[in-house]
Amino acid sequence: MKTGVLESYHALAATGEIEADPAQALAAERLDTLSRALSEYRPGNGGLLGRLLRKKVEAPNGLYIHGAVGRGKTMLMDLFHSNVAFPSKRRVHFHAFMADVHERIAVARRSVEGDPLPRVAESLARDVKLLCFDELHVTDIADAMILGRLFTGLLQGGVVVVATSNAHPRDLYRNGLNRQLFLPFIDLLERHLDVVELVAAKDYRLEKLAGRPLYFTPADARAHSEMRVLFQRLTGRDAGAPCELEVKGRTVPVPEAAMGVARFSFDDLCDQPLGALDYLHIAHAFHTVMIEDIPILSPARRNAARRFINLIDTLYDNSVSLVASAAAEPHELYPKGDGADLFERTASRLIEMRSQTYLERRKRHNEPVAQSLGET
Repeated sequence: MKTGVLESYHALAATGEIEADPAQALAAERLDTLSRALSEYRPGNGGLLGRLLRKKVEAPNGLYIHGAVGRGKTMLMDLFHSNVAFPSKRRVHFHAFMADVHERIAVARRSVEGDPLPRVAESLARDVKLLCFDELHVTDIADAMILGRLFTGLLQGGVVVVATSNAHPRDLYRNGLNRQLFLPFIDLLERHLDVVELVAAKDYRLEKLAGRPLYFTPADARAHSEMRVLFQRLTGRDAGAPCELEVKGRTVPVPEAAMGVARFSFDDLCDQPLGALDYLHIAHAFHTVMIEDIPILSPARRNAARRFINLIDTLYDNSVSLVASAAAEPHELYPKGDGADLFERTASRLIEMRSQTYLERRKRHNEPVAQSLGET
């Protein structure tokens, strides 16, 4: 039997898995209100016939929860999505959703004359009626130019949207190229989603990592134990659960995850046929990545080394917190041989990523910034 979001939140606080915060509790209460409204919402299957045959029931307003990084937005979305008793639901990182949209548009162009976007929106609205977006932010001009029309189609199709973001809707795509064409999307959000600011007292992620070792060497039993302690400290749980990320029609397995933290071995990430897009999805799905058993690398493992370089670049560029255990210090991980010079930047980044300055950088990285072209 499903419990309420607020009830689940209080249960986590009572067991010490999270630290109770009044602002988080208020947001949980708003999510509960929406959950109750959804229990009475009976959307049709989309399309003209469905709209004519079903009883007229207006979709409830969704929720747009914004606030600084580390304040518990992902945790609240976890609780909402797992507890809401609504069968047609999907939770997805906003970046991954837009990648799917662009792929659907490309396919639709081959079979639809004129603008394919209404067909794509109608198809999405048939598939799901509750869309839960993590980290709604817009930096890509291609996304910005289609979002108004896309969401108009989704909302007309009866879709309810719940989103988390680091920015108020009015700060999305701030100073972006042709932003005037983006403003109808902001108006749409504010009409159909109730905007809630999460003013939690602390950056809980930063508080739990600040001043603690984040890189352990050698990768022995002590390192394994220390990383397990950090996982428990970050998530409030002794262990997470396996999950999968969808990347262009295939899945990337995550051995253990909870509360925005993912735990992998080096082999999971670098001895498998993964590429930059897979690593980008991981960076967008988790605020902290733990990597165990990074080995000494050499030209004999050049493919694994190349993937590791790409992985660290992606985590670094997206300001993801990193906790790692390794056979040696960063500058000793690729000591000699063909490719060792390419590893120097990776070693430097591994050192920087365990610093307080880097941890605080995530907050700055997620604040609204002026973007004009492309993705950061």
